[in-house]
Amino acid sequence: MTAKPSVLEFGMGVDVHGRDATKAACRAVSDAIRHSSLPLFQEVRERGGKMLVDVTIGVPDPDSVKVDVVRRELPHGEVTVRAVSGGLRAGSDTLIACAAIIVSVEYPEASR
Repeated sequence: MTAKPSVLEFGMGVDVHGRDATKAACRAVSDAIRHSSLPLFQEVRERGGKMLVDVTIGVPDPDSVKVDVVRRELPHGEVTVRAVSGGLRAGSDTLIACAAIIVSVEYPEASR
């Protein structure tokens, strides 16, 4: 089975007062997924397919992101989250995270 990328979304999240990378990352993911409605996933389920969700979070200190907490922001699919260097610190207390989400669909060979 080969997964075919179907959706690419981007979002930004900010923790204004606490420099909490996980909070900013969760907000970035939420921002990204709130931009779209994806009715194709009903068909994916009906055909026995899998939705694979790959999330990349850019923050100044990637090791501080609790990826299990960020993963819970995504309601569907097999979710993988990784944090990488990126984002932005602004002022003394503000941290900005950027999220890129790629959703791929994988179907069993028989349903193609």
